[in-house]
Amino acid sequence: MNIDQKQLLISQLDRRMALFAGVKGLPMPGEGWIHAIRTALGMSLKQLSKRLGITPQGTKDLERREREGAITLQRLRDAAAALDMQLVYGFVPKEESLDKLIEKRALQLAREIVMDTAHTMHLENQEIDPIALEEAIKKRAEKIKNELPKSLWN
Repeated sequence: MNIDQKQLLISQLDRRMALFAGVKGLPMPGEGWIHAIRTALGMSLKQLSKRLGITPQGTKDLERREREGAITLQRLRDAAAALDMQLVYGFVPKEESLDKLIEKRALQLAREIVMDTAHTMHLENQEIDPIALEEAIKKRAEKIKNELPKSLWN
């Protein structure tokens, strides 16, 4: 994949993930989504069990596994369908976007590379201009961001 394709993919994913940004901090209901929706609909454990084609104990276990975070996506899809719902699944960057995530990591990597060089120069008694050092870090970070080398994530 060339750099233009990578940039296009990043841009497209950023737009998609932005749709999830509003739910980023939304906590799961205390008993889990399945239990909360089932009870809000006035649906009994037995009724949901019948819709899922499992025993009431199996449904209770399903609700427990969701609450504990030990449920599979397929079981969540099944539960959503049984509740006449649709499972929506996605990732949201901790930073504002994938682009910001890449930018942050590129800056970290650039700083490591430039500071290693600066350390070597210091050992050789060569003067290091702090302004030039920061400019070198910025330039290196931009180069890394544009090239997206696999080493970015080492």
